[in-house]
Formats: sequence, C-alpha cells, structure tokens
Amino acid sequence: MTINGGISFWYATTRNARNTPDAPPRAPLTTDTTADVVIVGGGYTGLWTAYYLKRAAPDLRITVLEQKFCGYGASGRNGGWLYNGIAGRDRYAALHGHQAARRLQHAMNETVTEVIDVAAKERIDADIHRGGVLEVARTPAQLGRLKAFHAHELAFGETDRELHDAAATRARIDIADAVGSSWSPHGARIHPLKLVKGLAAAVEALGVVIHESTPVTEIAPRRAVTPYGTVRAPYVLRCTEGFTASLKGQRRSWLPMNSSMIVTAPLPPSTWDRLGWSDSTLLGDMAHAYMYAQRTADDRIAIGGRGVPYRFGSRTDNDGRTQPATVSALTTLLTAFFPQLTGTEITHAWSGVLGVPRDWCATVTLDRTSGLGWAGGYVGSGVATANLAARTLRDLVLGESTELTALPWVNHRVRRWEPEPFRWLGVQALYAAYREADRRETATHRPTTTPLARLADRISGRH
Repeated sequence: MTINGGISFWYATTRNARNTPDAPPRAPLTTDTTADVVIVGGGYTGLWTAYYLKRAAPDLRITVLEQKFCGYGASGRNGGWLYNGIAGRDRYAALHGHQAARRLQHAMNETVTEVIDVAAKERIDADIHRGGVLEVARTPAQLGRLKAFHAHELAFGETDRELHDAAATRARIDIADAVGSSWSPHGARIHPLKLVKGLAAAVEALGVVIHESTPVTEIAPRRAVTPYGTVRAPYVLRCTEGFTASLKGQRRSWLPMNSSMIVTAPLPPSTWDRLGWSDSTLLGDMAHAYMYAQRTADDRIAIGGRGVPYRFGSRTDNDGRTQPATVSALTTLLTAFFPQLTGTEITHAWSGVLGVPRDWCATVTLDRTSGLGWAGGYVGSGVATANLAARTLRDLVLGESTELTALPWVNHRVRRWEPEPFRWLGVQALYAAYREADRRETATHRPTTTPLARLADRISGRH
C-alpha cells in the first residue's frame, strides 16, 4: 500500500542525519528580539546563508525563522539532484553577454564540489554519491533537442560533457526506447533531508539561533513579523522559495509550482543488474514535461515530474499528499522507461512546491538601503543553486565585492505574475500544451519539436 503524503519519503524514512532518535522540535519565538541578521526560511538557502555568514563573521548574531521545521519545504521533498543546472542562464547571456553567463555556469559547476566538500567537513552523511547526470532522449524530436542542448552546454564551458548514441546510453542505463543521451560529471545523488538536517545541526553548533514553528507573516525593512513577536535586524533575508507567496505583498512574486514524486520498494541486485544502473547516476529526460530520477542509497528508484502544476491563488499543501491520478501517471512513466519494473510496489508518493519567477530566472538580491535581501526562484534546480546563492548573500551582507557578487544574477529584477484567474488559467494551459506536445512527438516520431511546444515556451518565458 502506497503511503501518500507524510511530507515526503525522505522524511518518513529518516529520523535524523545520524539515524538516531530525533531531537525535540526547536522552540518557537516567544517575544520581540533583535539580531544582526534575521533569515526567514529554514531550508537550504536560509541554512547555507547562516552557515557561511557565521563562518566568515563569528560575532554576528543570526536568527533563522522557520514556519514549520527545517526541511519542511522543497529542501526536504526534492528529487535529490545536486547538479550544476541554473535557471535563467540563457536570459542572463542575452542581458549581460555570453562571458558573464559562462562565469555563472562555471560557478555552478564548482558549487557541486563545494556542497560535497562542506558535507564531508561537517560530517554530514547525506548518502552523497557523485555519478553525474544522464539526460536521455527517447524520441527523434527529443534527440534533436538533446544534441542542441549538448552543444549549448559545451559553448558555456562544460567541455567534460559526453554525448552518447543509443547503444552507449543503454550501456549506462538500460532505458526502453533510448536513442541518445548527454552525460555530465557535475552531478551527485543526495538524500535531501539528511543534508538539511545535518546542515541545521552544523549551523546551531556555530551559534546560530533557529526558531521552528514560527511563521513569518510580513517582511519589512529591518524587521520580520511573526504572531509571537518581531525580530529586528539591520538585514532581513527572505529565503522562502515556493512559500514566498504566503507573505504579505508577495502573492505574485514567485509562483509556487507543484512537483510530485513516487519511490519504489527496494529492488533486488538481479533487477539492478538488468537495468545496468550501477553508478547512482542521476537520470533525466528531454521531454517537455520532463522527469527526474535517482537510485537511492537503499536501492529504490525515486522518480518525479509534474502532476497538478499549480493550485489556484498560489496555495500550497500541508503534508505533500498527491492526487491518485498523478501517482498513476508517474508509475506509468516509470514502467515506460523500465518495462521490467511493471508491477513493482510503489511505497511512497508526495508533492512539494518550488519557486518560479515570471522570467524563469533565479536571483540573488540585497538592497543595502532597506536591509532587505532575498534569493531563490530556482525553478527546480535549487539543491546546488541555494549554496551558490548563500555564499553570494554572505558577500553582499558583509559588503564585499567578489567574483560572486559580480555574477549576472545579482540584483536582477523581474515583473510580477499575472493576477488570478489569469495566472491559474495560463499555467494549466501551458502544461496541457506540453503534455500534448510530448504525446504528439511520441506518436509521430517526427524529428523536430512540435510547434505547440515552441509556442508554449515563448508564452511562458522558459526560453
């Protein structure tokens, strides 16, 4: 029987980063207080920012405010892809030049190693295995996009990327109907919640104060307001990603896009031998409604994609419960890739939200006049991007001009999303178009991307 919700599989099966009984919940805020920096959000962005600030300036008084518990949001529900993708790179190239965007990509490549190194330094056991990322094409149209994508990545300096034909792809992972793939070494499998729990413990050990069960209702210059008190600080950093819309005045800033996952029961060695999936390589595809998957440390397949992409009014769920139709669709996707897994037990299903700006560009911003800063809009690539954003926020808060503060995503501004019902109607129509485009490309086997998908890309701002 599939466990549906319960935050995520990662949460349901993990007690804490060292697999010992959980510590009691961290105390909520109980009164007005002050700090040098107050960080709103106890996920990757907020915790990494606290970590790097405290390492650089140990005397800083830093407070983290989290509405539920650390890892409640995307940081504890994602697909465990620590990789070098960043949202908006092509737009930054158009705005600031190719070399500026290339520097941003190089920083992301290095960020994968940075996260792995810090996890080792802080003795955070997050099931990290660096097997790279394999992105596969299963139709002629996908193959055309794959080759263009591969060439594009090479142009941004990823010269260690490899292009594989159908036979070489199957030698890496035996995927049904695979016609080609692109492999990058800049990726690692992680257990998302083990990383966030270990990071929270490391941050507390440095002297950072974390208040859980403390929802922030309003962020204003030099203060964060909660039902239990106000924290005043020269710097207030918003690190709320997909939950940003719940803050006063932020309803249309970033759209909370929904993503869903399922995970199988542990698979026996004989099955893994047939699949050929031996190196814990991350797996994605070139469909318009794309998928992402990993081989977990306990030999399951966790696979995700879009279910119900958006809830009216930028609403978010409470516990990750997923519609049965989405669970069925993801199960069908799993067996389309791996027919030999037909009938395999699906033990868990869950959903979560990620932050999507109107122009699909991740950003880092600090206004020194008001003391307000924020980072996010990762569009699903936040496991590594949050680390780069945090190091950049550190330098901005400390007033240092560095290579990171000169990257083109710093202080980038985007327009707001359309009001309802246009926002809901638009997102529903776009993802219906992407699903129909995938269906047509699979049915016709034409070598070019369907015009429907190209139109959806232009309307959405994805490309």
